[in-house]
Amino acid sequence: MAFTEILSLFYTSLAISLPTFGWVVLGLVLARAGVLSRSLNDRISNLSFRFGLPVMLFAGAAQVDYRAMDNAVYLLAGVLTAMLVLGLSWVWSRWRGHSLPQQGIFVQAAFRSNLAIIGLALAVAAYGDKAAPLAALPVAVMTVLYNVLAVWVLNVTHGAETGIGRVALGIVRNPLVLGISAGMALSLSPLQTPGLLEPLGRGLSAFFLPLMLVCIGGSMDLSRLYRADVFAWEASAWRLVVSPTLGVLLALLMGVRGEALGVLFLLLATPMAVSAYVMVVAARGDGVLAANITVLSTLLSIVTITAGFFLLSLLGLVGELQVR
Repeated sequence: MAFTEILSLFYTSLAISLPTFGWVVLGLVLARAGVLSRSLNDRISNLSFRFGLPVMLFAGAAQVDYRAMDNAVYLLAGVLTAMLVLGLSWVWSRWRGHSLPQQGIFVQAAFRSNLAIIGLALAVAAYGDKAAPLAALPVAVMTVLYNVLAVWVLNVTHGAETGIGRVALGIVRNPLVLGISAGMALSLSPLQTPGLLEPLGRGLSAFFLPLMLVCIGGSMDLSRLYRADVFAWEASAWRLVVSPTLGVLLALLMGVRGEALGVLFLLLATPMAVSAYVMVVAARGDGVLAANITVLSTLLSIVTITAGFFLLSLLGLVGELQVR
């Protein structure tokens, strides 16, 4: 491959990651300038989470042909990756001598990615209108899986008394899960999918995904970086390097290639989800440590996602891009 082609692939990778994280930086700047207050940020996040993203994911899920069995392969790879990373990171954390509560934070940071917002935004930036149908099912299934695994991990390591009934109720009420489930039901029903759904999903993704990314930036506190210790760096390395690497290798062994592999990588390579921090605080764990990992992994992911996607593009594994 000629140097100019390699350079072109690198610029394409930058064109996917930098604009996406540019919205996060914009939110950070607006918050520090006092334009985006915490209360306004919370209201916008709530509107996007309860309306914009569910409707967008509904539109994407309704366009998927679930009767085609090959749709399940990359999803299975994502599920197996989460389980594998949980087990390996737990063994690693115990070997490193972390306390039991620290093990819970480390393990959750290792397997729980921000796939519903940052991952989805990256996928849309890379593949355009193809992204939502490809990402809808993994986002739904893995959101449920992440929540169940996180509750189990925190019950074991923090003694949090969260019963399975409460977890199930929270999952059933999750707007993202509801939106995707409704889209799946429509796709599987004999009803014809309305032609309006595709432009609706495209318009909502163009509006709400940047808005949510701005809100993530607005909620970040960079002062936490000064308190980030070796533990936070190590947990971020598992989240950004170990987990997506294992996911890609597993997917390749299962025969996943093209756009499906690219979307799976972008979903798995994202920083630790903010909801992971929320659950640690709810379990009366070390919220400062969890927040440090969230901020650090978010900033480092700009580099790791760009490098990882560039490498996969260089190897010709991620299909045809439709960079916006």
